[in-house]
Amino acid sequence: MFFESDKKYKQFPTIGCCGIDCGLCPRFYTEGASRCPGCGGKNFETKHPPCGIKSCCADKHGLEVCPQCTEYPCQKYADKEKIERDSFVTHKRIFQNHEYIQTNGIDVFISGQNKRIRILQDMLSNYDDGRRKSFFCLAAALLPVEHLIEAIENASSEIDIKSRAKALKAALQKRADVETIDLSLRK
Repeated sequence: MFFESDKKYKQFPTIGCCGIDCGLCPRFYTEGASRCPGCGGKNFETKHPPCGIKSCCADKHGLEVCPQCTEYPCQKYADKEKIERDSFVTHKRIFQNHEYIQTNGIDVFISGQNKRIRILQDMLSNYDDGRRKSFFCLAAALLPVEHLIEAIENASSEIDIKSRAKALKAALQKRADVETIDLSLRK
């Protein structure tokens, strides 16, 4: 953890204490007042209602993610169905992220997540026609990295942004269908 003006912030706000991929969330890439700084990032508390998981993990125990805690999995994770809900960001990888972090460590996880973030940033900069940010964020969180790269390569030959956006969405959806990955959020 690092300190700025006596306020604690997580070192890695792109991963939520709970395992959400904050760095792959549409609100992380929103401009203006509704932009989210990621879990435990600067001004996090002004953007979100109080989070019991973050309060316990980061504030109380000084950890980045729950699987670093000797008490994980605790009672907060007892209702798996409630934890794996969706809204504007997918919760489908929470437990996979936790398992990966437990096995490989937070630094290795962040390195892999940073690859996904760079790919997503490329999609948002070069393929988003203003209508596909949430879809691209979801695909970046759920599809294997090699499939994301392949989909971008397949869509890169299109000249205008609308054609590239349409081609990339189709290529991502095709890969998701083959992998039986649902690229939609549960509301």
